[in-house]
Amino acid sequence: MSTKEEHDRCKGCEKAVSARLACPKCVKLGIPNNFFCSQECFRANYGKHNKVHKAMAQLLLQGGAMSSGGRGEDIEDSRVCEEKASEEEKMAFPNWAQNYRFTGSLRPARMSPWRSVPASIRKPDYADHANGESLSEQRDRANNTCIRIYSAEELDGEVGLRHACRMGREVLDEASRALRVGVTTDEIDRVVHEACLERDCYPSPLRYYNFPKSVCTSVNEVICHGIPDFREVQDGDIVNLDVTVFNRGGFHGDLNETFLVGQVDDDGKRLVRTAFQCLANALDKVKPGVLYRDLGTVISKTAQAQKCSVVRTYCGHGIGSLFHTAPNIPHYHKNKAKGIIKPGHVFTVEPMINLGNYADTTWDDNWSAVTSDGKRSAQFEHTLLVTETGYELLTGRQNEPVMTWDEQLNTR
Repeated sequence: MSTKEEHDRCKGCEKAVSARLACPKCVKLGIPNNFFCSQECFRANYGKHNKVHKAMAQLLLQGGAMSSGGRGEDIEDSRVCEEKASEEEKMAFPNWAQNYRFTGSLRPARMSPWRSVPASIRKPDYADHANGESLSEQRDRANNTCIRIYSAEELDGEVGLRHACRMGREVLDEASRALRVGVTTDEIDRVVHEACLERDCYPSPLRYYNFPKSVCTSVNEVICHGIPDFREVQDGDIVNLDVTVFNRGGFHGDLNETFLVGQVDDDGKRLVRTAFQCLANALDKVKPGVLYRDLGTVISKTAQAQKCSVVRTYCGHGIGSLFHTAPNIPHYHKNKAKGIIKPGHVFTVEPMINLGNYADTTWDDNWSAVTSDGKRSAQFEHTLLVTETGYELLTGRQNEPVMTWDEQLNTR
């Protein structure tokens, strides 16, 4: 699951901030992205800023937009119906889509209610937060000044980081076996959810900033963060399945692949193959001493050679005990990513490649990122560990240490 490239500004003076000082009360209340450039600026502007705290406190007192004790148990009524509902009811537009101006031909349907997670499964902190906020990630963004180096114990423990990545691979493989013409993405979500629980893992996307499902399913012009629903997958669709799991050792493993469903046209095949090759070529460059920003140059050159473009809004990210952390890894040329690749770093690379231009917009479901011109998009993602001489693909297929394109493996 990708993260947005961040451009933070001080809430006091509006200057761009490099070292981010988080407002402690905002962190406590779950209010994101409230940073200041210095203690002095924080104190000088606190009187004005305190109004934000009072407004949030009032919302929480009233229950805000959430129900069921502020836990977000109920998705907006117009977006949900039971699986036993009629086809007409399942395919009815959610309220937000009634007059929405879509960029492409894909349309949303309704979805099943929240899926439950047993109390015995270890959960990340955001699973129990009213707004799905990860306070540990907010603290990390405010205070962390370096990229974490993982120890052998953290990587190789019985339920260490390698285990989380291996479980993620197993879950994605199980989900992809269920993918076919006529299946709903809501059914794929059920498969992913149950496969996670069977492995004593929590499906990381669920409740993350109140994302309502256990997997992201991005179809055709959806770039990323597509929400599973009752729409059936059509012959000729391209479908990205983005899986992240959180194991009982407290680690996330993240990966995704795009699949060709049925008879996909030549442009669709070219797009998916190009997205695969963009990631493969970027990984070939990964070794100690390389600048993180240089990966974007490789990706851009690969995409441009096939007359495709690279999405700029979303980027790869550090991962491990946190779902998203440093470094941020943009996928385009001339980006300003900070940092040098070092042994022990663990991160994702996940370029999103478009047939048309690189621009994106977001549906009013507040999650589904789509191409601005309605043309299709494809993506592949791996979590990798930097070694002394290169990298190790933690989420790779069995017996495939280096990405190798085989169209049949991604055809359903």
